[in-house]
Amino acid sequence: MWQSRVQDGSAYTQKVSVNTTDPMIGRLIDGRYQVRSRIARGGMATVYLATDLRLERRVAVKVMHGHLADDSQFKQRFIQEARSAARLAHPNVVNVFDQGQDADSAYLVMEYLPGITLRDLMQEYGALTSQQTIDITEAVLSGLAAAHKAGIVHRDLKPENVLLADDGRIKIGDFGLARAASANTATGAALLGTIAYLSPELVTRGIADTRSDIYAVGIMMFEMLTGEQPFKGEQPMQIAYQHANDTVPAPSNKNSKVPAELDELVMWATARDPEERPRDARAMLDQLHDTESLLSTALPTGSTATQRTMVLPAASTERFMPPAPGQTPRGATDETQIIDARPPSRNAVVSDSTAALTRVSQKRRGRGLALFLVVLLLAAAAGAAGWYFGAGPGSRVVIPASIVKMTPVDATAALTKLGLKVNPTRGQAYSVDVPTGAVAQTSPAIGQPVTKGAAVQLLLSQGPRPFDLPTFVGQTEKDADALISTHWTAGTPIRQFDAKVPAGTVIDALDAKNTSLNGVATYGEKQPITLVISAGPLPGDLSGKSLTDATAELKGIGLTVSGTVDVFSQDVPKGAVVGLVTTKADGSPLTIRTGDLVQLQTSKGKEQVAVPNVVGKKWSDAKKALTDAGFKIQFANDGGLSQALAPFPGVKVTSIAPNAGNVVDKGSTVTVSLGT
Repeated sequence: MWQSRVQDGSAYTQKVSVNTTDPMIGRLIDGRYQVRSRIARGGMATVYLATDLRLERRVAVKVMHGHLADDSQFKQRFIQEARSAARLAHPNVVNVFDQGQDADSAYLVMEYLPGITLRDLMQEYGALTSQQTIDITEAVLSGLAAAHKAGIVHRDLKPENVLLADDGRIKIGDFGLARAASANTATGAALLGTIAYLSPELVTRGIADTRSDIYAVGIMMFEMLTGEQPFKGEQPMQIAYQHANDTVPAPSNKNSKVPAELDELVMWATARDPEERPRDARAMLDQLHDTESLLSTALPTGSTATQRTMVLPAASTERFMPPAPGQTPRGATDETQIIDARPPSRNAVVSDSTAALTRVSQKRRGRGLALFLVVLLLAAAAGAAGWYFGAGPGSRVVIPASIVKMTPVDATAALTKLGLKVNPTRGQAYSVDVPTGAVAQTSPAIGQPVTKGAAVQLLLSQGPRPFDLPTFVGQTEKDADALISTHWTAGTPIRQFDAKVPAGTVIDALDAKNTSLNGVATYGEKQPITLVISAGPLPGDLSGKSLTDATAELKGIGLTVSGTVDVFSQDVPKGAVVGLVTTKADGSPLTIRTGDLVQLQTSKGKEQVAVPNVVGKKWSDAKKALTDAGFKIQFANDGGLSQALAPFPGVKVTSIAPNAGNVVDKGSTVTVSLGT
């Protein structure tokens, strides 16, 4: 459907716009990528259409905004996008070809896809058909399954990041917020991703895993089927609150044409509890295939379904008659016989067996009546017991697990609705998963059956159980890991260069918010601790080396050269490396860790300065002017007269060499003659 939409020249995610005022238009990036036009602009970067001059192909180049160049967090996220996408080789994921640094801006080179986004498609057509929704969702889940298999959580799935190419291909792009998948991948203090597609656990706890991506897919399916999002609000926090506290309605409530099978799939994917969703994209993709097969198969109705044919055994009245001497009883054969529906003859009925049959019939009727009375009494007893234990005084209620993580007010309302009383006095309990102040447990315990009207006490979460923190600083990495394993979870260690701390020694320990734990007395159970380990000193012998050699040496220790800073040097030849930039602009020390982007100082040669005119000035003023200009001073060879006059006030400079105005190397020596 979207192929006809993109024949007007749209590209990548939007129509290509020619902006002649953009300084990037026409620029050659890294000597290879010729920028042609601007495609799109976002909060972190701008995407351009460019030509790869080396391979002669069109590409999309994503350039980070210049004002973010000094923000290491944005730059790291930018590089993370390249690494995440480069690990995936799948037809439903946008390919990343290259990544680099040009001047002050980092850039990514990606596959160029002429087409539109899923957002463009929905804005033009509104609600999509069930089959169109299934086709697009199948492609999204296929690419997402490859990401989940590679251990990557996208964390920013939305229609703007689903690209519909004009040749029919469907791809996922923009892995800028992707992280390695784990049981709980923390997003940090601020929520990342688009608020309309954030899962409840991302809103309430800032935690994302593969099931958070599934929630976003479910919201996109709802939007494709109905033409609108399930939750709306004037402020982003209103929408976030609905995601955290409300259940996504069935799409058929908005669009009666949506089949029940797709309703169930959307509601499964958007369950508020992550445990009730598909575990990853592969699990949901398999179910989508089953749903598609079910929708394409016509099932027989109850009126047309055939019944199984039943074969009845032979039933002749003669089988009940006693056999004549020497004859085999009729009816004793195993053969199937046709039912004889004719009434028995009078002669056959009037026989010696009549009395015996009558007695047997009477006995059977007697036993049947007794059995009926027993059944009637048992049914009455069962009904009475059922009433007593089901709706009467003896009924019991199981304390539901659904009240976990509820606020005390909501949990009280839920338990009261079940016929239980809630103790106004609230206890406390430690919990790793339940936010502080929410219901973590009850007394009696959750899941335990209690009598209706029984009192239940709510136990509110105090957060994780605190344990005393040992001193990590100064420990070896192995010893520190052993200490962490006692009560906490070890994060991926950070290697930091430090000339004062031996390599392999702990410099610091960080909490979940990357705040130092040095001096902290206690820390919650199972919370992450990230060790900062010394990587030893930085290389100090870069002076005088070529830029190529110095870059290779730094790469060998895990550092990437992102640019150079030209400085004057009296000792290093022009073009050679002076050293590594180790201080910030304000002169404070720069923390450098493995994997960081660093800059090198390259020599501009010796600095040339003009000799200031100090002839006729007081010696004290002249001396300061020459020293501030970077010159060395010596007295003239006048028999020691100038040196003897220097301490006296009122002495002035009578001559200098070189003469004033001459341009010489900074740091040169100026000869001064003094006189009265």
